[in-house]
Amino acid sequence: MAKRFLLFLVVISAVLFGSVSRLASQEGETSIHVEVDMVQLNVAVMDSKGNYVTGLKPSDFTVTEDGIPQKVATFGEGNEATRRVTSAADDDKPGQLHIRSRNGAGDASETSELGSELGSMMAGANVFILFDTSNYMYRGFVFAQDAIAEFVRSLDNPDRVAFYSYSRDLSRATTLTPDRNQVLRGVRTTVAGDDAALYNALLMTLKDAGQNTGRKVVVVFSNGPDNASMVPPEDVAELAQSKGIPIYMISTREAKLEPVSSTVFKRMSAATGGEAYFAKTWREQQKAFASIRNDLAHLYSVSYYPQPNPNRGWRTITVKLNGERLRKCRIRTRNGYRPESSRVSAGVSSSSTLEPTSASSN
Repeated sequence: MAKRFLLFLVVISAVLFGSVSRLASQEGETSIHVEVDMVQLNVAVMDSKGNYVTGLKPSDFTVTEDGIPQKVATFGEGNEATRRVTSAADDDKPGQLHIRSRNGAGDASETSELGSELGSMMAGANVFILFDTSNYMYRGFVFAQDAIAEFVRSLDNPDRVAFYSYSRDLSRATTLTPDRNQVLRGVRTTVAGDDAALYNALLMTLKDAGQNTGRKVVVVFSNGPDNASMVPPEDVAELAQSKGIPIYMISTREAKLEPVSSTVFKRMSAATGGEAYFAKTWREQQKAFASIRNDLAHLYSVSYYPQPNPNRGWRTITVKLNGERLRKCRIRTRNGYRPESSRVSAGVSSSSTLEPTSASSN
């Protein structure tokens, strides 16, 4: 009888323990956390005359990805601090529209005065300068160094500047630094080399830039076509688009004489939200650098977390302006990106729902 009673207690204990275990398991169900990359856009807005349009609000922009409407997460103009867009209520009121000349204040050729004004508006940008030191540059080498040095001196407030040079190989003369004198020493110590492997060097520069947070831009000074790269320009452009890094190309008349290179330069810069300049003279090179400074000072920063999208390949981005007053304005930004592989982690929580975690920037 005692044995039967003991067996009964054992059975009851097992049943009760199993029930408690199942309840504990249900309360601590595993939830899946998925990291979703924030997509950041640098958007230039010009009127029909080519002047910059300022004073726009988040509600003035409509962003779609593969036709799927996106909600603006952060917004900023020029070099003001970007802010989180929590509600459209404050932005529904029409903002005051301002027009600023594309050349900024005064003539763009007056690089010292212009650089001082615009440099102060560029706080926060990481600028990567890539200089062609191949044999294409022999005749204009010193003039090109002068133009780049003036550009560097005019950048008073960007966080950091890096100076790279290339011929067949890439030389990281000066990595990202706030020390302008160090960058200038890097510019002055460059020497002319042999064949030009522009796309190889540009790919490595983009990879370096992509490892840094914040706004990034690559400025390329090239004197001729690429004759030594193993990397096709299409791969370089796609990486820049996916990383959200505008490419500005300044090229001399030598590249302009080579139709294939000039076409590639234009397409690459346009696809990434940058611009291409073909400067025949030293003064035109200075104007091109001044135009780049002006452009960076007037970009809108618009970001969003992508809505669910089954497309794991190339995603097309479209940015449009709302309202009749902006109908004739022109927008320049990158036209798409290829998402990185999703990063998924598991954890224990009291909910079984799918939860996004904080994201990194593209």
